[in-house]
Amino acid sequence: MRTGSRLTLLALLPVALAVTGCGSETAGGRPAPGPAELDARARWAQTDKDHVYVTEAEGFEASRMASGVIGDDGFQVTYLRKDGVRLTVSAERRPFAEKECAAANDAGPDGCVRDGDRWYLRTAGQHAYVRAQNGLRVEVAAPLTVEREALKGAAERTHRADVAELDAVLPERTGGGQPVERGDLPPVGDGAPDNSVGAGG
Repeated sequence: MRTGSRLTLLALLPVALAVTGCGSETAGGRPAPGPAELDARARWAQTDKDHVYVTEAEGFEASRMASGVIGDDGFQVTYLRKDGVRLTVSAERRPFAEKECAAANDAGPDGCVRDGDRWYLRTAGQHAYVRAQNGLRVEVAAPLTVEREALKGAAERTHRADVAELDAVLPERTGGGQPVERGDLPPVGDGAPDNSVGAGG
């Protein structure tokens, strides 16, 4: 395990698994969640546990309250820095579109470039590393105030969440186990997310 200021999700919340001989209990003393429980929590959040990706980044700490489902059944984990800067890791079933590269190139000649097995995208206020992995679009994004090398490092450390990390970031089921209500979904229509811009937007 890394030391110093590099923070891992194993230390994120007291619900993370404790280091014990058998590894069967969490730090709170309750039994560690099994695959069925984690699957149920993911379904309750309207995602799939295989869509939960995490990383570690110096100076950033993951926030369960600021993380959640995106798109149809993707998931985004948000990492916060003390100065309020956010870094996000997201995974969803959405292909990389060429028009994204065109938009990024408006920011300069290196707005959309291949960097190893990932694409680096930069716009006026944000940059990101994107790659296709396990049939998903996995993206690590942050404001330009986060240096590119730091962002690249976070992208390289991005991985599918293990049991302890899933337990730390997936919401607990409440309300009798009913699925959480998506605030971005309209009450009528085909159920597509409502991304309309309000007055003054």
